[in-house]
Amino acid sequence: MRHHVKGKKLKRNTAQRKALLRNLVTSFLEKERMRTTLVKAKAARPLAEKMITLAKNDNLPARRRALKFIYKKPVVRKLFEELGPRFTERPGGYTRIVKIGPRSGDGAEMAYLELIGSEYVKKEKKKKGKVKSKK
Repeated sequence: MRHHVKGKKLKRNTAQRKALLRNLVTSFLEKERMRTTLVKAKAARPLAEKMITLAKNDNLPARRRALKFIYKKPVVRKLFEELGPRFTERPGGYTRIVKIGPRSGDGAEMAYLELIGSEYVKKEKKKKGKVKSKK
């Protein structure tokens, strides 16, 4: 029995699960909004929040700890230069999970994992007008 064992296994062994979560957190911090399954979003959320909390204290040991977990150096730079200072006054709760319904292929519950304060702005579509021909 798994008494008091934290986290979900996500049907993967330890190395695959760790790599999956590192990739999820890296891409989430890079784009600030991510569409994934609800279970994966719930698993990645605490790790992403720990990285943002780490970035609030900008020093060399904190950067090295972040580089141990996050795959891309530009994402670590963004984390410490943009995201850390943005959330200095906030004591926690930097992310939100928004459920968006089941996936059409297999019915898995889907959700958006997004940062607080970076709400999604829908892009306007360019209207195609009729082109008048000159005769």
